[in-house]
Amino acid sequence: MSPDHSRRYPIGAELIGNGRTHFRVWAPKAKRVDVVLEKSADENASRTFVPLDAETGGYFAGIAVAEAGAFYRFRVDGADRFLPDPASRSQPEGPHRSSCVVDPRTFRWSDGEWPGVRLPGQIVYEMHIGTFTPEGTWAAAAEQLPELAAAGLTVIEMMPIADFAGEFGWGYDGVDLFAPTRLYGTPDNLRAFIDKAHSLGMGVILDVVYNHLGPEGNYLRAYSDDYFTDRYENDWGDSLNFDGPNSQAVREFFLTNARYWIEEFHFDGFRFDATQNICDDSAEYIVGEIGRAARAAAGKRSIILIAENEPQRAKLVRPRAAGGDDLDALWNDDFHHSALVALTGRNEAYYSDYRGHPQEFISAAKYGYLFQGQPYLWQDAPRGEPAFDLAPQAFVCFIENHDQVANSAFGERVHLQSSPGRYRAMTALLLLGPWTPMLFQGQEFGATSPFVYFSDASGDLRAAIQKGRFNFLKQFPSTASAETQSQLPPPSDRETFTRCKLQFAEREAMKSIYDLHRDLLRLRREDARFREQRPRAIDGAALSAASFVLRYFSENGADRLLIVNLGQRSALEPLPEPLLAPPLGFRWETLWTSESVCYGGPGPSDVVTARRWILPAEAAVVLHPVRETEPRRKAQKQQGNS
Repeated sequence: MSPDHSRRYPIGAELIGNGRTHFRVWAPKAKRVDVVLEKSADENASRTFVPLDAETGGYFAGIAVAEAGAFYRFRVDGADRFLPDPASRSQPEGPHRSSCVVDPRTFRWSDGEWPGVRLPGQIVYEMHIGTFTPEGTWAAAAEQLPELAAAGLTVIEMMPIADFAGEFGWGYDGVDLFAPTRLYGTPDNLRAFIDKAHSLGMGVILDVVYNHLGPEGNYLRAYSDDYFTDRYENDWGDSLNFDGPNSQAVREFFLTNARYWIEEFHFDGFRFDATQNICDDSAEYIVGEIGRAARAAAGKRSIILIAENEPQRAKLVRPRAAGGDDLDALWNDDFHHSALVALTGRNEAYYSDYRGHPQEFISAAKYGYLFQGQPYLWQDAPRGEPAFDLAPQAFVCFIENHDQVANSAFGERVHLQSSPGRYRAMTALLLLGPWTPMLFQGQEFGATSPFVYFSDASGDLRAAIQKGRFNFLKQFPSTASAETQSQLPPPSDRETFTRCKLQFAEREAMKSIYDLHRDLLRLRREDARFREQRPRAIDGAALSAASFVLRYFSENGADRLLIVNLGQRSALEPLPEPLLAPPLGFRWETLWTSESVCYGGPGPSDVVTARRWILPAEAAVVLHPVRETEPRRKAQKQQGNS
C-alpha cells in the first residue's frame, strides 16, 4: 500500500487521489488476482489488466489508474472469467456485470446537526422502495417523505437494498452487499433520500440480510469457499461462516458492511433479518459485534438496532454485561398472530397456538412476548425465553408487515379481511400500546393494493422459486387446495410485482382510515401518558369474552383507560373490577373513540353511566379522568351490621 494514503475500509475500491484507485479483495483461494479495468460496462469493451500484490491472510491489493465512474472486475488465476468485486459499491448493470468505482465525497450532506434516533417514542414505517411509488425509486419515495412526517411517522425501515439479480424482488436475495441496487437509482439518490428524511426529523434504518446470500449472482465462492459453512442448517441456502476456519475475514466483511452503511449513507441503524439463521458459536456473537461496530461508526449520532428472531431469544436486547448482544428491540410476532386471529377468526398453521382472546392482548401489553418458554404446539417444542425484564419499547408490534401480508393467499391487506369496526379497534390498540408500533407501507391509509412475494428469477430457478413459495403456503389449509393453488400469483411475473405498487390517490379515497391513523398518532404524541413507555405501568383486565381494559397508570393521577371491544355491544353490570374505578374525586370521560363518524363509525355514545358501562360494538374508547363537579352519592344500603 502506498505510504501517501490509508484506506477507509479493508476491502473494495477506494479513490486515493490523482486519478488513482486502491483495490483490495480477500481471495485466499487464488494464487494471483488482477484488477480488470474496462472502458465501459459493455462485455466487448477494451480492458486493461493490473496485477495486485499478495498480502498476508489471503488478501490482494494494489493501485491502478482509475477515477470515479470507472468500470472494473477481478480476474482470478488468469482465467477467462471476470468477476465483480465482492465489496463493489455499485453494480450499474446488475450483479453479473462490471463493478463501478464510486466517490462518496461528492455528495453534499445537510444533516450535520442530526442527532440520530433513540428507540423510545418512535413509530416505525416499513417501506419497499420498488413498490412504494409507481416509479419505484429513491427519488420518487423522497417526494413522499413530507406526507409521512406530517402523518406522525418517525422512522423509515427500508427493506433490503443490496443489489440482486433480475428487475424486481423483495431484496432478501441480495448478493452485492455494499452496492445499493441500481433498480432504485444511484448511491447518491439513496443519500439524498436519507438527507431529506433527516431534514424532516425522520430516521432511516436499513433491513440487512446477514443470514444468507441470494442464489443468483453470488460469486463469493470463486474467491473463497470459506465464506460459507455446512455446519449449520439454513432455511434459504448455505449458512455464512462466522465461526469456522478463516472466519475472521468473513466477520470483517460483515463488520465493514455495517460501518459502511452508517458512515457513508448516514443510516440510523439496522433491522437484522432472521437472526435465528445467523449461526455463530464464537465468544462474541457476530450480530452483537456488528451492532457495536455500527454504534462506533455513528459516533455521536444515536442509532437503533432491531432484530427479527423467530425463536424469540430475549438475550439479543440485553446488555453485553448481562450476557446479551446490546440490540434495542425485537419484532413481536406473538402480537401479530393474536391480532390476526382476533380480526379474521382464522387460527390455522402458525396461528394455531393463538386465540385472539382479551388476555393475550393484556399479556402483550404487560410482558411483550406471549411465549416465553412454554410449550408451542405448532412446533412441538418450547418457544421463547423469559423477557419480563425488557422495557416495553423493546417490542416492535404490528398487524401488517411484508411477510405476514404476503403469507395470505393473495396478499390481501388486513382491513379487507376484517370488519371495519374491529379493524379500527385493533388499530387503536396497536398505535396506543406501550410497545414500539410499526406500520407497513400504505397501511396508514388503508391501501387496497396487495403485497405478495415477487422475484424476477431466471432459468430453472424461476420454477424452483414458484414451487417453493406455493408449497410454503400449503401450510395454511385455506391455501392448500388445488383450486386456490392454481390461482396464486406467479412470483416471477412482472404483473405480480406491479400490482403491489401503492396508489396514493387512496389517501383521499380512504380518508376515514387515513384520519384514524393520523389522529391516533397525534394522540400518542401529544398525550403524555400514551407517549411515555414506563415499565410495569400498565395493567389490564378482561371484561368479557371479547372485550378488555388497559389502564395506563400515571405518577400524577392522570391515568388513561383504553377499552377495546372486539365483539357485540354489551353492558357491564355489575362492575367488580378495580381498574375501572376513577381516581378519587374524578370521573371518567371519553377522550377519543373509534366510533367517530369521521373514521367511518356510527357516532360516539356514552360509555360510563350512573349504573353501568355500555361498551359499543367492535370499538375502542379512550377515557381520561375529569374532576367531579357534584359530590359522590352516598350508598343507600348498608352491607353489614355494626
